[in-house]
Amino acid sequence: MDLAFHQAKLALEALEVPVGEGNIVASGRNRTNETCNATRHVEMEAIDELIGQWQKDRLSPSQVAEKFSKCVLYVTCEPCIMCASTLSFLGIKEVYYACGNDKFGGCGSVLLLSLRDEEAQRGKGYKCRGIMADEAVSLFKCFYERNPYTPKPHRPVVQRERLLEANMV
Repeated sequence: MDLAFHQAKLALEALEVPVGEGNIVASGRNRTNETCNATRHVEMEAIDELIGQWQKDRLSPSQVAEKFSKCVLYVTCEPCIMCASTLSFLGIKEVYYACGNDKFGGCGSVLLLSLRDEEAQRGKGYKCRGIMADEAVSLFKCFYERNPYTPKPHRPVVQRERLLEANMV
């Protein structure tokens, strides 16, 4: 997970959403802003790097599938629905993420595209667990404070709080 946080900090320096992934076989970071391509999430970057390596090694599709079935992904934010679906399709073994993704999470925050532990143990999906959220949340806060391209709230915070209070009454 330390390498994932290192990659997330590199993304933050490039004004990308601070999401990173890292392990022995591949590492990556979000590059959606840099490439002007909304699909260039860290998971897709790492998958492409692995597939490129394995193509150079001339691995067969069954060998590639076997390699993915042994991979464990460490990422600083819960994979989105697109990435969680891709990871499931590829047959990844396990995913550890630092903080949840309340808007787009595919490991249970919005949809559960990874499967529960007992199903994953039977080879029908992958395990997905959240760990170490505090450091990741801190990186996200820093990103949204620093980045001039992040959307600004439509209403001031005080006004939104009053509206919430009014709706509760």
